[in-house]
Amino acid sequence: MNRNEREAFLADVHVGVISIPREGRAPLTAPIWYSYEPGGEVLVGMGRDSLKGRLISEGVVISLCAQDENPPYKYVTVEGPVISVTETDSERDTRPMAIRYLGKELGNQYADQSVSEGNIQVRIKPEVWLTVDYGKL
Repeated sequence: MNRNEREAFLADVHVGVISIPREGRAPLTAPIWYSYEPGGEVLVGMGRDSLKGRLISEGVVISLCAQDENPPYKYVTVEGPVISVTETDSERDTRPMAIRYLGKELGNQYADQSVSEGNIQVRIKPEVWLTVDYGKL
């Protein structure tokens, strides 16, 4: 994929798969909601006390993969450092992410019932891009 194609693909709605390094073990790999605007950072949220949250800190290099499971298959993987870890704000972070993945009605219900306390928002700077679009082969 060229730059515009890969950034548009990543900005679309996909469940991402995040990989976070662990000392002495294989990386932790888990599905996650994310958001991305072309040219920006990847944003993900998680519980501070979750395994993901305990492994994340500024400077840690992680990867996130988004894929289309329908033929012809495509995927985008970004690798880069965590550039910030901040407390989640329900209106700024949780509600827009829930609406992105669940639509307006269910997203608002999810956000109204969700507790943001103890959650963190993580910003990842994409530095390495790996892409495949089998429709182009």
